[in-house]
This record gives sequence, structure tokens and C-alpha cells, in this order.
Amino acid sequence: MSLPVARIAPVAAALTGAVTLPGSKSVTNRALLVAALARGTSTLTGILRSDDTRYMMAALRAMGVRIEEVDDTTVRVTGTGTLDVPAEPLFIGNAGTAMRFLTAAVALVRGRVILTGDEHMQKRPIAPLLETLRAMGVDAASPTGCPPVTVNGTGHFDAGEIEVSGTLSSQYISAIMMLAAMGDAPTRIRIGGGKIGAVGYLQITAAVMRAFGVRVDFPSEAEITIQPTGYTAADYAIEPDASAATYLWAAEALTGGRIDIGTAPKNMNQPDAHAHALIAAFPNMPAEIYGAQMQDAIPTLAVLAAFNKTPVRFTGIENLRVKECDRIAAVHQGLTRIDPDLSSVEGDDLIVHARPDLAGQTRDCLIDSHADHRIAMSFALAALRINGVTIEDPDCVSKTFPAYWDVLGDLGVQVEITR
Repeated sequence: MSLPVARIAPVAAALTGAVTLPGSKSVTNRALLVAALARGTSTLTGILRSDDTRYMMAALRAMGVRIEEVDDTTVRVTGTGTLDVPAEPLFIGNAGTAMRFLTAAVALVRGRVILTGDEHMQKRPIAPLLETLRAMGVDAASPTGCPPVTVNGTGHFDAGEIEVSGTLSSQYISAIMMLAAMGDAPTRIRIGGGKIGAVGYLQITAAVMRAFGVRVDFPSEAEITIQPTGYTAADYAIEPDASAATYLWAAEALTGGRIDIGTAPKNMNQPDAHAHALIAAFPNMPAEIYGAQMQDAIPTLAVLAAFNKTPVRFTGIENLRVKECDRIAAVHQGLTRIDPDLSSVEGDDLIVHARPDLAGQTRDCLIDSHADHRIAMSFALAALRINGVTIEDPDCVSKTFPAYWDVLGDLGVQVEITR
């Protein structure tokens, strides 16, 4: 059975207009979990409605959390400070944040919890998080090192000194941070290697935790301390998604347009907002871009770099190999389908060999999205300048930006989806 495809016609004019961005997926799933662990009712505004957040809400409801959907971007979350044993395994689809955050959080359940996901999730590593949880006295296991995961919760875990590798995904560390606030003693997380990698993502976690009454400190580049206060119900506004904004910023750059997203990059706390300065430099992007602090923006930047004046090497992106797919391989594959010499990979570095002359050419090629929303959305940008680029499985954008194709259409892009 063939997958749907999206055919995007190159644009002849600058893209202009106004767009309402979806809420941040990263912030929404953190806020949903923290509000669920709080005692009382919290109102979350500006939330993202997508596959990932629906999986998170369904899992929380299955553990006794009441979530009232007020409107398209607002929910009321009522928690008791505890989580109940779910009647069935928690199915998380391919929602990485939900899987990692909940794997830690269900240590608070008094009983067995199984967390599983779709075929893609069952290939995503989670063993390092399980090792850390076991070091905290939590009975957590996975036969394959990937989901399904079984946690035999006792409602308790060992706080105190916890050491984790600085090479760990920031989502693993965020999961431990949010759990630590529910302990019976302060927790100090020490980062092996002397420095936190993607610290910007951990600052997002800390900001959400602080909004719900928890004291979180970063006393050094290698330490995080969390006080065991538990969470206090609060009203919380979720900012627009900076990762989603990168596609519109890049569309502006590629077409010489102007798209109003209603907020300035400087007002966004998410690490991917830093990509704006690099996009604004187009077509003179720097020769090397260190991507550890803006990982979800790398596919956008890599596709944009294809039209840059000079080649761009992307470094610090090794964690992209364990996202919804191996994004280093997927971006490389997509670029080389456009032109065999457009990209190369050296270790975990991705090199994009700039070809500004590709603009206006016809290159009939099918881009395999690997069911990854970021691959589909970023390669749609290439189609704005190159005729013949087709995106496979365009519906995967529902993971974080369900209205993406409609948004492009409203800006004047001709998008034809064949199912």
C-alpha cells in the first residue's frame, strides 16, 4: 500500500502574510506532566494540539489525572500529587518526550506500568534513562534497550547524588529533573564529562518547574540541584513553537518574503529560536554550525544551506541519530536525492555542499520523510525553489504542526496531497 505524497509547486513571488504558530511541543508536554503531578487545578493556555500531546494527555488520564479541554488551545488539569496504576499498557505512539518523561514519572505509581509505542518508537533507545532510574532504586527494564519498558513503581525513589553522562539526551535529564521534585530529599544531578550538552532544553524544563513552585538551580556547568517541594497548581501560558517558526523564517529567506508569526525570536526561550540569526545570514551562512543547542532546527538549516553561497558543516548533532528517525541519515538521503553531490557525512558531521544554482531547476525526486515530521516540513522548503520535489507521507506533520500544509497554502504555496 503506497503512502500519501505532497507535491509542492515552486513559488514565483515572495511569501508574505501572517501565521499563528502552534504552541511549543516541548513546553506543552512538560507543562502537562508537571500540572498532572501538582495538587489542585492548573490552567494551561496556548497548548499544542498534536499527536505527541494527545498521547501525553491520554496516558495521564489513564493514570487518574483529570484533563478538561476548554478550547483548542486551553486545558484544565486537575491532579492529586499521585499517579494511579493504569488498567492497560500506556501507548505513546512515537512521542519521544512523552515516552521519556513518563518512564521516569511512573516511578511514582504503586504498581506495574508498561509503556510502549509504535514501530518507530520501538527502535528508539531508552536504556541510558533506565540505567539512571535503576541507580535511583527504581525497578525499570526493557529487554531490547528500547520500548516497551516495564516499571514496577513503589511511589518512591532514591534522591541525593545522581551522576549522568553529559552525552545523554537532554530529554533523559529533563525526565529525572521533573521526577526529582517529587522526592523526599534534595537531588543533585552531576553531569559526567564536566559540562551539560544541550543546556537550553534543560532551562526550558527548569522554567516550567519553577512556574509550578519548584526551586531548580544550576550551580555550575556540571550540576543541577532540585528541591523536593512537589508541585503547586498554577496557571501557565505556553509560548509559540520556535521549531515550527524555523520553517517560516527559512521560507522568508528563500523567497525574499515577510511572514508575521506574532512574536520576535528574542521573546522565545526555546533553544531553536537561536536558529533565526543563522537563517537571517542566508545566503552567507557560516562555514560551520554547532547544532547541539538547536537540534530540531538542524533539518531546516541543512535544507536552507543547500542554497547557500558556500558549503556548511553541521557539528555537535550526534543526538539527531536517535530522534524520530536517524535525522543525519535522513537529511543526507533527501539532499542526495535532489543532487547526488549535495551532501556528505563524516562521522556524525553533516556537510551540505551549497548549490545555489539549483534554484529554478527541475529535479524529479521523492523525499522519504521516514514518518518524521521535521524531515517532511524541512524538505518542503526545497520544493519552494526546485521543481519536482515530492514529499512522502506528508500526514506525519500532525506530530507537531497539524496545519503546516494549510499554512503554506494560505501563504500562496500550491500544495497538492494525493492519498
